[in-house]
Parts: sequence; structure tokens; C-alpha cells
Amino acid sequence: MTSPAQSLSAHILPTSATMIGVCMTVMSIGHLGPRDDMRLLIDRLLAVDALVFLASALLSFISMRSRRSGARLEAWGEIVFIAGLALLALGAVTLAFALR
Repeated sequence: MTSPAQSLSAHILPTSATMIGVCMTVMSIGHLGPRDDMRLLIDRLLAVDALVFLASALLSFISMRSRRSGARLEAWGEIVFIAGLALLALGAVTLAFALR
């Protein structure tokens, strides 16, 4: 039987992978517009955010496979996931103000 923390990992892992795709999609759509300093900043922010979501996915995966330190890794995966969401929200606000 899985603990509530381990069942959370089963949700964080696919959601993190989806959020990596969201970051990549926004970066791709951004390349349709003019290239300026703000666009470069947003691209870099989203690229770092994709790596944050990758770290969250890896922590969640390892927590599901680990018997000894699964709960601790799960907690870190959750924290990193929330940080990724905050970074994505920051990117969305930056993108909204960058549009002309």
C-alpha cells in the first residue's frame, strides 16, 4: 500500500513532464514575434523553468523507486514543483507586460 506522500509523487511526475512541454511551447510561440531583449529574458526564464520541472520529475520518480528516502525525496520534489509553478507564473506576467 502506498502512503499519501508516495501517491502525490504519482501526480507530480506526469504533471512536471507536462509543464516542461508547456515551457517549450511558450518558448516556440515566442519565436514568432520580434526578437528583443525582453524576449531573450523570457526565453531564458522558461528554459530554466523547464529544468526546474525536470528536477521535480526526477525527484518524484526516484522517490517512488526508493524505499529508504522516498518520503524525503517526495517532499523535495513537491517543493521544487511549487518553485517551478512560481517561476512559470513570473514568466507569464513578464510575457504579458512584454507584449505590445
